[in-house]
Amino acid sequence: MSLFQEPPKLLKQLLFYNGRKFTIEANRLRLPNGSEGDWSCIRHPGGAMAVPITNEGKFVLVKQYRFALKGRLLEFPAGTVESHEDPAVTIRREIEEETGYRAHQWQTLGQFPLAPGYSDEIIYAYLAQNLELLDTPPTQDEDEDLETVLMTAAELESAILEGEPIDAKSICGFYLARPFIK
Repeated sequence: MSLFQEPPKLLKQLLFYNGRKFTIEANRLRLPNGSEGDWSCIRHPGGAMAVPITNEGKFVLVKQYRFALKGRLLEFPAGTVESHEDPAVTIRREIEEETGYRAHQWQTLGQFPLAPGYSDEIIYAYLAQNLELLDTPPTQDEDEDLETVLMTAAELESAILEGEPIDAKSICGFYLARPFIK
C-alpha cells in the first residue's frame, strides 16, 4: 500500500544492509512534488503483539533485556512475523514461548506503524483471553532474557503514567484493549 498518489522515484541507492531480522537502506529519492533528498529506512517484516489477560483480570507482560537501551523494559509478548506467515500464527507461538500461557480466545485490536520516521514496521495487535498456564515452562530463545510479570490494569496504567520503562507498542496495546476489558 502506498500513501502517495504516485510513488517517489528512486534516483540512487546509497546503502543497503541485510540483517538477521531487517534490512537498512539509504536512498536518494525524488518525491511526487519534485523535491529531492536522501532518506534512510529500516525495512522490517512486521511484528505481532498480544495483550494477554488472565481469567483473574491480570495482564501478562514480560520484562525483557533490550541491548539498544542497555536495560530491561516491560512489554507485552511479541515477535517478528516470519516470511509469508500470518501475524495471528506468529503471536500464538510467541505468547507460549515468552510467557508459558496459551490463549483460547483471540480478538484483533488493529495494526499500527511502530516508528514511521525511520521504519516501515507494522505491529499487529491482538487481545488474548481465556488463558491456560502450560505445564511445561517456555524455552526461551538464546538471544532473549525474559521474566514474566502479572499486573492489574490499575498497576499497569500507574506504571505507564509514572514513566516506568515500558515500550511504545505495549502502551498502545494497553489502551487499544481497554474498551474490551470488563
